[in-house]
Amino acid sequence: MATNWFDRAIATVAPRTAARRVLARQAFDTLARGYDGAAKGRRTEGWRAPGSSADTEISIAGALLRDRMRDLVRNNPHAAKAVAVLVNNIVGAGIMPRAASGDDKLDRTVDALFARWSEAADADGQLDFYGLQTLICREMVEAGEVLVRRRLRRSSDGLPVPLQLQVLEADFLDATKTGSIGNGRLVQGIEFDAIGKRRAYWLHAEHPGDAYGALRGGTNSRPVPAIDIAHVYEKQRTQARGVPWGAPVIRSLRDLDDYEVAEIVRKKTEACVTAIVFGDDEAQQGIAPAVVDADGNRVEQFEPGLIAYARGGKDIRFNQPSATGGYGDYKRASLHTISAGFRVPYELLTGDLSQVNYSSIRAGLVEFRRMIDAVQWQLFIPMLCAPVWRWFTEAAWAAGRIPTPDVPVEWSPPKFEAVDPQKDAMANLLSIRSGTMTLAEVIAQQGRNPDAVLAEIAATNAKLDALGLVLDSDPRRVTKTGSAQTSDPTNEPADPKPTTDPETDPAQAEPDQQD
Repeated sequence: MATNWFDRAIATVAPRTAARRVLARQAFDTLARGYDGAAKGRRTEGWRAPGSSADTEISIAGALLRDRMRDLVRNNPHAAKAVAVLVNNIVGAGIMPRAASGDDKLDRTVDALFARWSEAADADGQLDFYGLQTLICREMVEAGEVLVRRRLRRSSDGLPVPLQLQVLEADFLDATKTGSIGNGRLVQGIEFDAIGKRRAYWLHAEHPGDAYGALRGGTNSRPVPAIDIAHVYEKQRTQARGVPWGAPVIRSLRDLDDYEVAEIVRKKTEACVTAIVFGDDEAQQGIAPAVVDADGNRVEQFEPGLIAYARGGKDIRFNQPSATGGYGDYKRASLHTISAGFRVPYELLTGDLSQVNYSSIRAGLVEFRRMIDAVQWQLFIPMLCAPVWRWFTEAAWAAGRIPTPDVPVEWSPPKFEAVDPQKDAMANLLSIRSGTMTLAEVIAQQGRNPDAVLAEIAATNAKLDALGLVLDSDPRRVTKTGSAQTSDPTNEPADPKPTTDPETDPAQAEPDQQD
């Protein structure tokens, strides 16, 4: 920091005092500097940014955010499409498990048992395990969170494994249960012990929004052990509960709805009066038009195509509706904002592919797929799939169906459809040949069980060998070994011989005689 003449004057008689003065002024200037975003003044007036915790903010706004987002999904096509796109990409046909204990016999037994159990996994008896995944993911995105409760059944119920899953909406959590309880605490219906571990969930017996459930005591809640609950939501902070994924654009969706309604009303209003018949002199032209019905009563509701007659009207003048400019640009910009809030590409949200090419859409999908991959492996699989697998193996072991309750598992999320299948297939082939990926990894990326696929390939090859069939390099031809019979749908020669003319083809001509 530069010194001024006064500092130098003091330094001639008291150097230490001058030095302390310069250092103090430097420290003050350092404290005065900071982030422009934290500055206070006219430009930031009205900007409320309280330092409250995530749980405090969610306790105040969570229920209203959930209700408004559900209303938008019911009535706004863009909100409904955004939720559907996220669910279709996160879950798709289902995130499938594959036992990976290393014991082939045990793995096959567990996989077969899970396949049978998944068909009866729904406590409501309507969906299989993969259908429940779709429902759970939809609730997670739309409402922000969802609860899955373990329901143990009797062996006499006839289930492959005495276990079913019950999906509960976030409304079942008693948000009024907040405060201290024993040596722990309650946060919006979730009970934590002294070290912050979830101990229980306080659940209503019936949905609080159900009119009949409230009459049956549905507003009362009781604790359910946390070990029997899978709480699925996105953690953006150290929060106990989740918020809808579309929360940042709830107002934008509502504003777009209001804008479209206003535009439609304006157009209808302009179309109501097509023409007005005015009087034949100057005095009568100032008289307001009066429209009466057959009984002479004044009509004040106008309809499109109406022609109004002024008293003594002789001259007719047609209404000219004004053109509206910028409507498409405004809607496109609004939808870009909405797609960003939902973390969905604009093209997937709207279906508008008019402004993209192969490279741009592929680049956009790469980033979107990276986000979906993170959600699958960091959120959905740990919070839902892993607890369900643990419940399944414990129930199967207790029922005597498998020899151990601890069976490692590998999960296979649904594959992403290729923008260019041929290029993606060649990329996988090169990865396998170069040793950077295994065949099992490539098959798993397709959302299938590698062991099942390889077993199917082996069975198919054995069947072909038993029938004496050999697949030609040309997939249109199948040759039966031991005979000259071929099957060729094109009826073309299997191996046509080229016809050449020695006089025109130098390669076929006889070599010249040398002396």
